[in-house]
Amino acid sequence: MINRLSRLPQRLLTVAALTVAIAISGCQKTPDADDTKTDTGTQDSTQTINQTSDTQLSQTTPKTNSAEQQAPLTILALGDSLTEGLGVDNDANYPAQLQTRLQELGYKDIKVINSGLSGETSTGLVNRLDWVLQTKPDITILTIGANDAIRGIDVATVEANIRTAVKRLQDNDSVVILGGMQIYDNLGSDYVKSFAAIYPRVAKDMNVTLIPFFLDGVGGDPKLNQADAIHPTKEGYTFIVNDNILPILQPELKKINPSNVTNTPTETAQ
Repeated sequence: MINRLSRLPQRLLTVAALTVAIAISGCQKTPDADDTKTDTGTQDSTQTINQTSDTQLSQTTPKTNSAEQQAPLTILALGDSLTEGLGVDNDANYPAQLQTRLQELGYKDIKVINSGLSGETSTGLVNRLDWVLQTKPDITILTIGANDAIRGIDVATVEANIRTAVKRLQDNDSVVILGGMQIYDNLGSDYVKSFAAIYPRVAKDMNVTLIPFFLDGVGGDPKLNQADAIHPTKEGYTFIVNDNILPILQPELKKINPSNVTNTPTETAQ
């Protein structure tokens, strides 16, 4: 009996401790639905932001690619004084008139660069190719050789230089249009024939488009040439653009980028 009475206080302490523990646990806050919603809402917001960012990124990338695909086409007019437009105003040379005419025909985003240099020979042109290639031309209209002929430079040298120029341009992904040249008979019939034969031969061997004679319809016509009887007037260049260049150029433009036209232009009849 004494032992039982002595154990009673211990049992009472045990019961009291259990009661306090239960009471404390009962006072702790159970996570309610609002807290759960808050956490879920934060996660949903994070996911929404991430999804929006991904969507914007996916939309931006195609637009960037599209802009790159629609970059302006560059036409390089490469040659001597016949290209530079010696003796006429800056808006009257053939590259300037070609730019204007292409825009009138409905072509968009096309830039024509005048890289003509008075007195240029085929050797001089080859020496400055590194510089002109920085323009990254899509198409190059190459007209060179007249000054070589005036100086009586060996035909084989002229042809070798033209081939070098064409290859360098092609290696840099430029479509070459070669402007054929002819010279006056006073240089001797053998030289005249050999010189004229350079251009169709190079065009055939190197698979480039040929303008048979760049000055066709203009050369020798006093009304379309300046007093020196060599360089075209503004009207002469207009004839060259409309009748000699555009009929050859337009098919090449269509091959490279058919979408570069706001309205379907009417090709100039040859």
